Amino acid sequence: MDERTERVRRRYDRMSGGYDRGESLQRFVIGGARSRLCGRAEGRVLEVAVGTGQNLGYYPPGVEITGVDLSPGMLARARARAAGLGSRAELAEGDAHDLAFGDGSFDTVVCTMALCEIPDQRRALAEMRRVLRPGGLLLLIDHIEYTRWPFRSGEARRERPRRLPRAVAAETGFEVREHGRTMLGFVEHVVARRRG
Repeated sequence: MDERTERVRRRYDRMSGGYDRGESLQRFVIGGARSRLCGRAEGRVLEVAVGTGQNLGYYPPGVEITGVDLSPGMLARARARAAGLGSRAELAEGDAHDLAFGDGSFDTVVCTMALCEIPDQRRALAEMRRVLRPGGLLLLIDHIEYTRWPFRSGEARRERPRRLPRAVAAETGFEVREHGRTMLGFVEHVVARRRG
């Protein structure tokens, strides 16, 4: 784990205790995007950056959920939520840059409101593609304010500038089937399939 990823991990561990206090605001910002996208998951599902498990109640019956997150504190919250929902989700510590699963292990990969925090978006999406079976489903929701003026100029000065998730997904071997925005254009959802 590189130093930037370790900094993200420490920050989310610190925030884990009060993270869910912002859940109602987040629902206002993204509306029903979580339920609409997670409801489309199929088969074996990997949720990258599962956080406190806010998506766990939105998956359809019959899917097998595995969730990974950098932060032990966030995972503790996710485990408590899973227990409260009666979910049998497998939750483990993991880094989006180096997913500990074999090629083609999953039918669906989900990442919501987290890709913007992962230090190397391209590397993370390449890993998500690797662990998806050919034709597998990618479901993303993410902040994209950094792609708009005036934030774009500051973003360009970063070591690894963040870009629109759908553009990076297309570059890393996904066919983007659908995308749209909510919250005045600051949050985007993406539905894509793994090519090849």
